[in-house]
Amino acid sequence: MVKVQKGFTLIELMIVIAIIGILAAVAVPQYNTYTKRAKYSEVVMAVTEFKSPAEIAVQTGRVTNADDLDSGEYGIPNAVGSGESVGQHIESVTMVDGTITATGNASTVGSATYQMIADITKGGIRWRQSGTCLDEGLC
Repeated sequence: MVKVQKGFTLIELMIVIAIIGILAAVAVPQYNTYTKRAKYSEVVMAVTEFKSPAEIAVQTGRVTNADDLDSGEYGIPNAVGSGESVGQHIESVTMVDGTITATGNASTVGSATYQMIADITKGGIRWRQSGTCLDEGLC
């Protein structure tokens, strides 16, 4: 008579648990980074509120020098700070001398900054990205 094996041996179960543990050790840090980047997208999108009016001011010829682009001028909104109408992951957003700076909330995205720097050319306006979010891989 042939005896048929039913179930798994202890060593097989231990190997499966070890593999799951290794996968979890890799996946959890990646998941944390992914969720932090998702939260930081709110900070990146907050820049749009300042960027669009600045582009219109340049395209209509009201502004010819990036140093003239400041919060509260040429249709660009006033600077916003914590407690005002900003998202829960945003600490502040401002524009000074053609540079838009958005700062993330310290408790949710670690105070990382996102900057868009305006360069005015004959063809219009060109934006360059900068800020600490680049080093942290958030933007």
